Amino acid sequence: MAIVNATDQTFVTETSTGVTLVDFWAPWCGPCRMIAPVLEEVDQEMGDKVKIVKVNVDENQETASKYGVMSIPTLLVFKDGNVVDKTVGFQPKEALVQLLQQHV
Repeated sequence: MAIVNATDQTFVTETSTGVTLVDFWAPWCGPCRMIAPVLEEVDQEMGDKVKIVKVNVDENQETASKYGVMSIPTLLVFKDGNVVDKTVGFQPKEALVQLLQQHV
């Protein structure tokens, strides 16, 4: 499954069913750029079980504010539309896979 870019308008639809990992990021954020290829690897490994959604905080401030995103990258795990887990900052692939496997 491909990584999806969500907006304030599409966020609820993108996270409403199944397990979704949401990456709150910005283009100017170094750790956000570092985690992007890691998310691609996680998507290749777990794409049939987990959806990955990216939200640019500069362009979608309403959603970032709603979920209290203060630092980026912030990664939220949603299950059927509800936040079930959270991590902030760069995470290695193994840590993300372990985090997601708790919810699939």
